[in-house]
Amino acid sequence: MTAWPSTEPAEVELVSGDARLAVDLRGGGLRALTVGGWEVLDGYPAGTVPAGRRGGVLLPWPNRLRDGQWAWEGRQLQLDVAGPGKPAAHGLVTWQSWSVLARHADAVTVGTVVEARPGYPFRLAAAVDSVLSPDRLTVTVRVRNAGDRPAPFGVGMHPYLSVGASQDGGIGDAELTVPARTALDLDGGLPTGTRRPFDGAVGRIGERALDDAVTDLERDDDGWARVRLRGAAGALELAVDGSWPWLQVYSGDTLPEGQRRRSLAVEPMTCPPNALADGVDLVVLDPGESWTGTWTLSWTAGA
Repeated sequence: MTAWPSTEPAEVELVSGDARLAVDLRGGGLRALTVGGWEVLDGYPAGTVPAGRRGGVLLPWPNRLRDGQWAWEGRQLQLDVAGPGKPAAHGLVTWQSWSVLARHADAVTVGTVVEARPGYPFRLAAAVDSVLSPDRLTVTVRVRNAGDRPAPFGVGMHPYLSVGASQDGGIGDAELTVPARTALDLDGGLPTGTRRPFDGAVGRIGERALDDAVTDLERDDDGWARVRLRGAAGALELAVDGSWPWLQVYSGDTLPEGQRRRSLAVEPMTCPPNALADGVDLVVLDPGESWTGTWTLSWTAGA
């Protein structure tokens, strides 16, 4: 026997007009989105390890879980952590293989199964539908309980929005509006137990360091909440439907040199950090039951 598995980077590319999207089959996330010469998503080269979970799918929890510890139905559970005092971060599918379930020139569905394991004894089927048009990306995340008991989870995605900055600190020149009224007080990315008012009319970002989990989203008449970011390359609008009551907004201050504060992560989330332990806004699905959430990213090039 001399066969080997493929070691080439595996991804799917969509094209619609001048827009091109690359979906990474390692993790199922959004590796790159370009419109003409504009890198709308601050992504990463194929086959590399991205910093900051760029474009990633965050399942079965987004953000951080304190010490990787939580309990469900009286059972104490422990997820893998990087070391003592470290949180479990951003779920279990970042490095997992995803497969193509359906494909067209401008649309693709990729999927995977989260198998039960120590620390997360539940089984989930996940699918991400991406539809590309010349001026918009529509992403729908679907999760189904593939196990035999009720399953708690949270989900998020981690796009970094780019409006033309190419140097460290360049995001400071961008103008930002976040449709949220409340933020969690965080310490090391984990909630302290209190909340505070949040003024989403940020304006020019300047030197402001953003790493905020925000909620009480202000929604338009159609039920969607819209984040707006404007810079030299143009304007972006990230909109979330009612399935996403939380956003994490992160200006990249802790990223490696060369990637620091050049784009803005705006992460749709179903729940805040530490939700598996705190129980805040967890989704719980009965066996065979499904959850669906959609977000969009639209762009208008600068003059």
